[in-house]
Amino acid sequence: MSALTESAAWRALTSLAAADAATTLSQRFKDDPARAQRYSAEACGLYLDYSKQRLGDDGIAALLALAEQQQVPQWIARMHAGEAINVTEHRAVGHIALRAPRDAGLQMAGEPVMPLVHEVLDRMFAFADTLRNGAWRGATGERISDVVNIGIGGSDFGPRMVWEALAESDTMPRAHFVANVDGAQLSDVLAKLAPTRTLFVVTSKTFTTEETMTNAGAARRWLTAALGDAAVFQHFVGVSTARAATEAFGIAPDNVFEFWDWVGGRYSLWSAVSLANIVALGPERFRELLAGAHAMDEHFRNAPLATNLPVLMALIAVWNSNFLGAASQVVAPYAQRLSHFVGWLQQLEMESNGKGVDREGRKVDYATTPVLWGDVGSNAQHAFFQMLHQGPALNPVDFILPVAATNALPEQQPLLIANCLAQSAALMRGKNAAQVRAELEAQGLSGTALDDAISHRVFSGNRPSNTLLLPRLDAFHLGALCALYEHRTFVLGVLWNINAFDQWGVELGKQLAHQVVAAQSGSAATDDDGLDPSTRRLLERIDGR
Repeated sequence: MSALTESAAWRALTSLAAADAATTLSQRFKDDPARAQRYSAEACGLYLDYSKQRLGDDGIAALLALAEQQQVPQWIARMHAGEAINVTEHRAVGHIALRAPRDAGLQMAGEPVMPLVHEVLDRMFAFADTLRNGAWRGATGERISDVVNIGIGGSDFGPRMVWEALAESDTMPRAHFVANVDGAQLSDVLAKLAPTRTLFVVTSKTFTTEETMTNAGAARRWLTAALGDAAVFQHFVGVSTARAATEAFGIAPDNVFEFWDWVGGRYSLWSAVSLANIVALGPERFRELLAGAHAMDEHFRNAPLATNLPVLMALIAVWNSNFLGAASQVVAPYAQRLSHFVGWLQQLEMESNGKGVDREGRKVDYATTPVLWGDVGSNAQHAFFQMLHQGPALNPVDFILPVAATNALPEQQPLLIANCLAQSAALMRGKNAAQVRAELEAQGLSGTALDDAISHRVFSGNRPSNTLLLPRLDAFHLGALCALYEHRTFVLGVLWNINAFDQWGVELGKQLAHQVVAAQSGSAATDDDGLDPSTRRLLERIDGR
């Protein structure tokens, strides 16, 4: 047994979980009419209702004791002090500096970083302004109408999600995102664009990321076929630290924007990685996004654990996963413009906390991150909610609901709100056999037909969920929402004693891909190519041998 699972806080929670089945959520509300008021917290305009969690005061107290035992306040302070809390890579974790004000005074590994951060921000904002006001034009003198971000992973998920959340139908210039090395994605984007009016943003820290540079090379050939090599200067910019590589590609040094090794890819949407959005959405909206995230940073840093939104959400996630045995975590944003939020969150959470060893390298004997998945409501109700309501597994849900509509059809918002609240209520309440019998009898059903129908219409209920309200989906509240989940992810890593900031599992696949590419380029796969028999045989099949 590990020190964590043998600890006093963990043992107390295990005992409480064993007694959990004795009290349903419906009974908890009957016993405590003020439960919804007491089991809530808010910050930065976000309101969290966690009253539909299978928790009582004793459970919350035990979870807070776990947070203290695992030194959550100390780890929060260490991150803000710029200590090297990414222990396997010996790096500070500094995404909070990217959205801090100019005078914040933050340091990473003892070095002041705010001048560097704001120097790059100022350059990006100035670049965006010149393009948006028409001072920057393409090689033939036409204004830029489309910006294509070429990146992958953290260089794609976050910026794509922000664009989908905030862009309007008439937003200009338009942003497009290419990540997949499957040529269909790039070719479909290029088919809609004119070379004379297109700017490409190539996002790769090392400028060697294979998928990104493959797509960038294809985009360059498309452009130069129409406009010649000299046009690259006016149609490509880079987000990278590899100045020699960007210059060799044809990008002018003044058109390269940097970020730093204390910014992890999945935490990087606040950096130059979002250059395409700064250009397309405008600097002012990006400033609002940063302001919302910074407001949540300050709440996370200063609020007591018992009212700290990221801490509460992390503690609830641990309770559901480690003590109630939840099979997964579902996220259901009731906002079509958050259609890419779950994808961004999947990388954030599962790449961060999908680990099997603790910070000291010891194998863990407890679950770490569950599978995180979901989709936008109300679409999800007609896809997987049947399983959430009547399947045997426990799958807690985070409902995310912007209250005010920000579209041209606000009259539909009440129905959207009703669907969201009804689903969380139905998961909690369920419907027992007596209720089903009464309903069916009222419809005229009787006898064997009635008896046979009842079990299929029973809902066990007692299924936990959070509801997170936003006043509206705008840049400030989107920034706060993203920072909330970032900090939730960090706290989960602290609670599980794992490093949330490395991703060695990603590297293995990259290494093996190089071996497969090498084998593909050879005349035949051989026994000394480093491949396993199955992979070798699949290559032979693909080659028609």
